[in-house]
Amino acid sequence: MNKNKNNTDVILLSDPTERLIHPFNNKQLVFTGALSTMTRSEAAKKVRACGGIMQGAVTKETDFLILGKKRPSISTKQLKAEQLINLGQDIQMVAEDDFIWLISI
Repeated sequence: MNKNKNNTDVILLSDPTERLIHPFNNKQLVFTGALSTMTRSEAAKKVRACGGIMQGAVTKETDFLILGKKRPSISTKQLKAEQLINLGQDIQMVAEDDFIWLISI
């Protein structure tokens, strides 16, 4: 690791042609609630472009639950995810704004 002029760490890849793997690559995602910035179909296309796999329901295999901004209350998908998390499953709940940022990288 090297330091740049701002004295912050800079990570140099051994092969500059290497691509970093997207956090959604080979991960299973579920949406709950409507997204405020795009349709669920558009969001699913972006997830697939990042290498992600869409699911319709939360299961033990779910990696990410995307929480749309347009949710009147806690959904059954969110409740199921919380139950599985309490049982030791590694499910990340991601707010819509964070999801938008993640699909843009």
